[in-house]
Amino acid sequence: MNIGTAVFAQETVLAPANGTFSLIWLLIALPALGAAILLLGGRRTNAWGHLLGVLMPVASFVVAAFLFAAMLGQPAEERGAVQHLYDWQIVGAFKVPFSLQLDQLSMVFVLLITFVGSLIHIYAIGYMAHDPARRKFFGYLNLFVAAMLLLVLADNYLLLYVGWEGVGLASFLLIGWYQYKDSAAVAAKKAFIINRVGDFGLSLAIMFMFAVFGGVTFETVNAGIGSASEGTATWIGLLLLLAACGKSAQFPLQAWLFDAMEGPTPVSALIHAATMVTAGVYLIVRSNAIFDAAPTARLLVLIVGCISLIWGAIIGCAKDDLKKALAGSTMSQIGYMVVAAGLGPVGYVFAIFHLLTHGFFKAGLFLGAGSVMHANNDKINMRHLGALRTVMMITFVTFGICTLAIMGIPPFAGFFSKDDIIKAAFSQSPVAGVVTLIGAGITGFYMTRIFLMTFLGKARWEDDQHPHESPAVMWIPMVVLAIGATIGGVLMWPSHWLETWLEPAVPYQEHAQTLPEWLWIIITVGTALIGILWAVALYRREVPVTPPAGSLLTRAAREELYGNEINETLTMLPGQVLTRSSVFFDNRVVDGFVNGMAAVVWGVSGALRTVQNGFARSYALTMLGGAVLLVALLVLVRL
Repeated sequence: MNIGTAVFAQETVLAPANGTFSLIWLLIALPALGAAILLLGGRRTNAWGHLLGVLMPVASFVVAAFLFAAMLGQPAEERGAVQHLYDWQIVGAFKVPFSLQLDQLSMVFVLLITFVGSLIHIYAIGYMAHDPARRKFFGYLNLFVAAMLLLVLADNYLLLYVGWEGVGLASFLLIGWYQYKDSAAVAAKKAFIINRVGDFGLSLAIMFMFAVFGGVTFETVNAGIGSASEGTATWIGLLLLLAACGKSAQFPLQAWLFDAMEGPTPVSALIHAATMVTAGVYLIVRSNAIFDAAPTARLLVLIVGCISLIWGAIIGCAKDDLKKALAGSTMSQIGYMVVAAGLGPVGYVFAIFHLLTHGFFKAGLFLGAGSVMHANNDKINMRHLGALRTVMMITFVTFGICTLAIMGIPPFAGFFSKDDIIKAAFSQSPVAGVVTLIGAGITGFYMTRIFLMTFLGKARWEDDQHPHESPAVMWIPMVVLAIGATIGGVLMWPSHWLETWLEPAVPYQEHAQTLPEWLWIIITVGTALIGILWAVALYRREVPVTPPAGSLLTRAAREELYGNEINETLTMLPGQVLTRSSVFFDNRVVDGFVNGMAAVVWGVSGALRTVQNGFARSYALTMLGGAVLLVALLVLVRL
């Protein structure tokens, strides 16, 4: 059976938004209004701006929960709704509806963005308490949430692109928050520029869609892709993959992710858990009809996911900066999601499942890292930490729970979602299965390393460090996220609720179970335990403050496997060579010709100037010489 045909048959019936569903626009309007008030209201909002900044995403979550309850009351095939706001006339025949689509897939993202985003906003009250521009910071956070909600609620690719660019703008503003530091300013610019590469791919894909299908709504594209050639679907799929690589920090556009840690920690949590890096996964899963019609493009999605999974994990093993080690982890975990999406209908649902569980434990890990920074005078080098369990018990416990979750230890959330991806990968591609299993072992290693170096062992504190537990406004969100990381997988896995919920919007196909369930548990958990025990053997002893030279791989991992150098070689160097060649051609050829002609004219004029000297005797002698020459020529001719 044709996969594309199967996908179309499973689409949700999208009715016009009415009744409860007429509130869809409020999901975006509330945080957008908060951003407008906080960014335009000026100093008059300083006293209460942070409270308004928290209230808006919380209110959006309340609306989301209300809409979710209403969706549950509808038949499975009628749970989607489209709210048409107005027609967006671009140019000529290019008219796009400004419409919001709430279906099962977008509902999952809306709940994640608003819930986790709200917790991060609450946490930021304490983390940014002493920042004089805190009100503006919350305005940017609200803008980030609003842009991400627009991205996942758009009913067409062009409106999605508006949210896509809004997320890029907000990340630029927040990563460069400490813009007085050169490193932060450069990091913000780097993230913005690298994402432009991916954005270029998305813009070309949208143009391609309009040229081929005559529209850019999801409905139009999905209806037309079945009759399009495989080549057309492949090109569109490859352009969408390029966009996803930029936004989700996947190979080869991952270099910005590590520098992005220059932003305040709540920003890191928001980027890595609820917004930004999840956008690429959403784009691929939302475009499942395109990728199912383009096996080559989908295979490349799988390959990119496998490379990114291992790439990020290796980097996480060597970084001493706590946040950058977690950034490598994010690249790796998003790689798991991209691998699942590359498996097609067998894995789309598992990509979203892992995205949800990852939202809880990765937000908890980053907020825990922020708590460590807050308590240690912004020290983030793990070689200057250690023994924090004695003074930061809540952070120690919540971070530990999230660590167990990301390592895939049962019964924590990551065990269920990651195991589903590993089993699905083995059913479709033994190579991809082995890669995901190796990734599980490396995850166990680097997360154990992080935990041991930060919270256990001997104290390696410097004189200006006075560790203490963070205030309640910071640790309460950490506790909530730890609870989600504990029970999130259990709630969704046994009944396969998520598969049933997403199936009308996201195709799902069961894969053949190659091994008994109990044997899979032994294999996956055993692999993680190997990594854990390896890290314990290396780091249970005293950790040197000065890092040892390490192996060639360790040195490369500290340099992020030379991702920056690779990007410079592949993108900047050719541009520099072209520029130098253009300068050479301009200087030596163009300018050389012009200057050469000027030199000839100058030389001739100089020679003539010696003849035109103003003396009558010289002119008379010249005339005589000419006359003699003329007579001589006449004589020669006559002879």
